[in-house]
Amino acid sequence: MGALLSLSPLVFADEARGPVPTFQLRPQAQARTYAAEATIEAVRQATVAAQVQGRVLETRVDAGARVRQGDVLMRIDTREADQALAAAGANVAAARARMEDARLALERARSLKARNFVSASAVDQAQAAFDTAAAQHKAAEAGRAQVDATRGFAMVTAPLSGVVAQRLAEVGEMAQPGRPLLIIHEPGGLRAVADVPQSRLADLGKPGLRARIEFPESGRGFDGGAITVLPSADPRTHTARVRVNLPMDATGVVPGMAARVHFLTGGEAPSSLSVPAAALLRRGEVTGVYVADGKGGFSLRQVRVGSVLADGAIEVLAGLSGAETIALDPVRAGLLRKKR
Repeated sequence: MGALLSLSPLVFADEARGPVPTFQLRPQAQARTYAAEATIEAVRQATVAAQVQGRVLETRVDAGARVRQGDVLMRIDTREADQALAAAGANVAAARARMEDARLALERARSLKARNFVSASAVDQAQAAFDTAAAQHKAAEAGRAQVDATRGFAMVTAPLSGVVAQRLAEVGEMAQPGRPLLIIHEPGGLRAVADVPQSRLADLGKPGLRARIEFPESGRGFDGGAITVLPSADPRTHTARVRVNLPMDATGVVPGMAARVHFLTGGEAPSSLSVPAAALLRRGEVTGVYVADGKGGFSLRQVRVGSVLADGAIEVLAGLSGAETIALDPVRAGLLRKKR
């Protein structure tokens, strides 16, 4: 894909560093692609939130730390939870006393009914009072168990093994139920997420669809893995979200990075010209390449470039005819030109 490369190591020698590498430019058909801007995100990521109110007493990890599932990450003051637990225990004791009183009243009513001193309705009323007291006792027990479980949330633990991406609370700050405290992600599973216009969904739904993920700033690129087109569109932007998994060996890539996904939609586009990104010389708003002049040197040729292709080459829209010999190292070619 891209221009056909033909290295010429014996021509255009630089006395200090040897020959300037070049390639012969020829028009070549490109695979049909569609490029979309994307953001890197973790496949598995968890936002750890507080489940109990209290002041943060201790933070044991910071951003970048590796944690294992179950590790203690933070400790929250439990004094308020302790008071709530004591109140719940008092409610249980009061409910138990009312239930015991209702039980004794029910036994007396049954004894009096056996000697025909009270009516059956009196026994029914005593039974209902006992059932109500027993239910209130169970509710109080459940409330105490709930408060006790909430108190256990004062020790904030890791829900999964991974890397701490952000710590959102410091010692002394007040934690509230639902407030995010940390963000953890698994570093091994990453994916690029792009929003694609609905007009492109038909192409992305074809079998055999492939993708390449490019990082324009660094010039790195990776072949994408599994591609998932989410089965819904945003009603405001009329775009659908597409996820492309990165390979496990994509080192140096972290969530939040910007990327560009090239979807190879199949078929071939008309022949076009492209040059490796390293061959381009950018000076302010001017972009050019060094073209061999046929006399052992190079001349600077201004070009108009287009998009980045799936193989990392840059499409050339104007400035080249397609038969030139281009220097792969524009800096050395420029120095050679000055020496001449």
